[in-house]
Amino acid sequence: MPVKRTEIAIALILVRRARASISGAFLIGAVYAIAGLSGNVAAAADAPLPVSALQNFVLKPVPAPLPPVQFQDSRGAQHDLAEHRNKVLLVNFWATWCAPCREEMPSLDRLQQSMGGPDFEVVIISLDRAGYSKAEAFLKEIGVKNLTTYVDPGIRAARQLGALGLPVTLLLNRKGAEIGRLTGAAEWDSLEARALITNHTAGK
Repeated sequence: MPVKRTEIAIALILVRRARASISGAFLIGAVYAIAGLSGNVAAAADAPLPVSALQNFVLKPVPAPLPPVQFQDSRGAQHDLAEHRNKVLLVNFWATWCAPCREEMPSLDRLQQSMGGPDFEVVIISLDRAGYSKAEAFLKEIGVKNLTTYVDPGIRAARQLGALGLPVTLLLNRKGAEIGRLTGAAEWDSLEARALITNHTAGK
């Protein structure tokens, strides 16, 4: 019996030590998380824009030039982003079979309605292999009135720009260089998104 009691006592000590180690690990992890969060908050405070509110928006340290890409209009004519130079562009790659794309499209329409003009434009490019008619039918179905889609049925433009996983949205400056991008859906007519865009349209 003494042996068994000793074994039990040792086992209890080991359990307590394990619990202490786990608690310590959680505590250390929490400290690092708080420290990291504090650093992010400090960085956001120094930043000119509340871009962190667009959860997945990745701002490039320096605007990056993009390779020339082409996409088609309703008649199959070729177009490129250079046609929109001297404007800040929000280029959205989407498809009708992409649920998050469908979800965010109304906010892109509202953004174009409220901010579209000589300084800014939303450009949407569908990757539907069925072509323009399918994309156009969906936009009409949900009541989009301010956006005209282009199509990239061969997904060549999307691949060249690294738009993998839909939706992908690129913000370009007036020279056609990428300021940053967001993979996933967003509320593009939110205050944060408008502030981000206004910051770049303001600088002529």
